[in-house]
Amino acid sequence: MEHTVAGCRAREILDRIGDKWSLQVIAVLGERTKRFTELRREIDGISQRMLTVTLRGLERDGIVTRTVYAVVPPRVEYSLTPMGATLMDAAETLVTWAEAHLAQIDASRADYDARQNDVQADDARR
Repeated sequence: MEHTVAGCRAREILDRIGDKWSLQVIAVLGERTKRFTELRREIDGISQRMLTVTLRGLERDGIVTRTVYAVVPPRVEYSLTPMGATLMDAAETLVTWAEAHLAQIDASRADYDARQNDVQADDARR
């Protein structure tokens, strides 16, 4: 990527959608509009605070829209904007890839960690 103003700005957006939770939120909202509690239930491991922070960032960037209904108790729903919907193919592809390769990645991490432990043990003996 060129080191231009546009390239730097694009990096900001890539940081947003490439963070730990945003792609998962986008993928889940791609199914249909959801309430906060539905999102939290469907995204394994996300805290209430992180989901709130993630949704606010995505809303600020125009990727997600938040609709508040004036009922008691208040009902809030989240959905992808038309622009956010254009991310669906990429989000689904990346999430599916990650899920499909979890076992291989776990094995690679274990091998790497074992090698690092061996190197550290050798260094300690010297």
